[in-house]
Amino acid sequence: MVTINNYDEFAAYLGKNLGVSDYVELSQERINLFADATLDHQWIHVDTERAAVESPYKTTIAHGYLTLSMLPYLWEQVIKVNNVKMLVNYGMDKMKFGQPVKSGESVRLVADLYAIENLRGIAKVQIKFAIEIKDSPKKALTGSATVSKQTSECRCSRIWVCPHIRLPSAS
Repeated sequence: MVTINNYDEFAAYLGKNLGVSDYVELSQERINLFADATLDHQWIHVDTERAAVESPYKTTIAHGYLTLSMLPYLWEQVIKVNNVKMLVNYGMDKMKFGQPVKSGESVRLVADLYAIENLRGIAKVQIKFAIEIKDSPKKALTGSATVSKQTSECRCSRIWVCPHIRLPSAS
């Protein structure tokens, strides 16, 4: 796991791999709970008997958005960012579902730092990600996520390069 304490340390990873998470199984129970939470009970996700007969995958598949929703959990296994009050999702770009995740398959996150910007005192970090399926050459999901980080030392709305405090630099 990578540990980041300040902006400079994060910027040093620009264009580099941040890490790879452990695998987590997308079980039928998890798929059913997600269906209940989102009210999406399409048979391809929850009807194991029908899926075994009618689905081209011969089993149920996880919702694409369930796969996407695993990002925060998997992200916490890849990187720890200190001196942050909260992480704020800024947006998703070029997100593409490549391969459905069959019930019982396991997925993991591979994350690279694609961009880091200081915009008038606000830092935005863009992470290029892939959610891989264990023992499959195809990825379940690819894209980039942009997040901003608010420091814990300041109460202003600025993100990580707040003008009111100085985080220790990497040097």
